[in-house]
Amino acid sequence: MTKRRPLTVTALLDAAMGLFAEQGYGATSIPEICARAGLTKGAFYSNFATKDALFLALLDRSWERRAEWIRRAMPAGGEQAGASEERTRLPELVVDRQWTLVSTEFSLHAIRHPEVAKLLVEHELRVRSELAILVAGALERAGRIPTIPVDELARMIVAVSEGSDIQALTDTAAGAVVHSGLGPRAVTGLLGHFSVPAASVIAPDGSLSQ
Repeated sequence: MTKRRPLTVTALLDAAMGLFAEQGYGATSIPEICARAGLTKGAFYSNFATKDALFLALLDRSWERRAEWIRRAMPAGGEQAGASEERTRLPELVVDRQWTLVSTEFSLHAIRHPEVAKLLVEHELRVRSELAILVAGALERAGRIPTIPVDELARMIVAVSEGSDIQALTDTAAGAVVHSGLGPRAVTGLLGHFSVPAASVIAPDGSLSQ
């Protein structure tokens, strides 16, 4: 049973992702997810207490993918964030249409249901704290220090990356020009704008000067 559990969870997550994207989070029932996955309701409830809990597992899976992209995107030792387009060009991250549709709808669902919003915020706080560690480490390797709290910088990175995904998909649906590199450039710009060389002098009043 233990060996089969990861396969069961993956089947449920894959089935849910497809159904949520096709017909919407609210319109999808747990029996439908089980039927798509070829599993019983017992298999569902042995892994997830609710449909909301299943979505949070999808959030974890999506974060792992984006975190790997961020790790590769962050400047290496001695590299200055935002120093030049060539040196800070981020690896391409293909916009995940399914995930963007599902996560956007779930955010609206959470806004309408405070108890779900609380779960989502608690979950995202953990994700952003992990992102903040990545950002802090990247800036340290680049010989720079942030000029705002790292957790605020992490929130900005999440906001611009998710917002650029929505814009790219909307442009695609409209047949318009897709500015696919907007998100990566914005992340690079944020890192450069809200950090300074570590050699900067901190004045007695707390301000930064060269």
